Amino acid sequence: MDAVDRTLVEALRANGRATYAELARLVGLSGPSVTDRINRLEQAGVITGYRAAVDPSTLGLGVTALIGVLLSDAADLDDVARRLKDVPEIEDCWFVAGEESFVLKVRVGDPVGLEKIIGRLGRIRGVARTRTTIALSTKWEARQIPIPAED
Repeated sequence: MDAVDRTLVEALRANGRATYAELARLVGLSGPSVTDRINRLEQAGVITGYRAAVDPSTLGLGVTALIGVLLSDAADLDDVARRLKDVPEIEDCWFVAGEESFVLKVRVGDPVGLEKIIGRLGRIRGVARTRTTIALSTKWEARQIPIPAED
């Protein structure tokens, strides 16, 4: 990635609906050149998608929790990961070092919904137990980290 690519990615991170013409003006290239660069960034996996940011509370999802998943000794890690993917309330799933094998970010409507999710997770083959932390409030989320400059 060169400086132009970094500028394009930063611009799209700020406004995923920016037009190629707007991006071209920003970096001083033609529209087709910008289109080619963005297509290359998508094919290289730098840009993985475009999505709308939604406030979960407006959808009735007022409870956010982080759930640590501890696996049994005989657990099949890949099988557990596949089964976790089938739980729609899981927004993010991280494979981590430490006592837990996975940390999940879940969003539900209320504590009863959270209890149901925890119960569902406990029934997944290979899950020994869970450890849950409920977020009381969100100070910020989805922070965009800076793109490292070339060395």
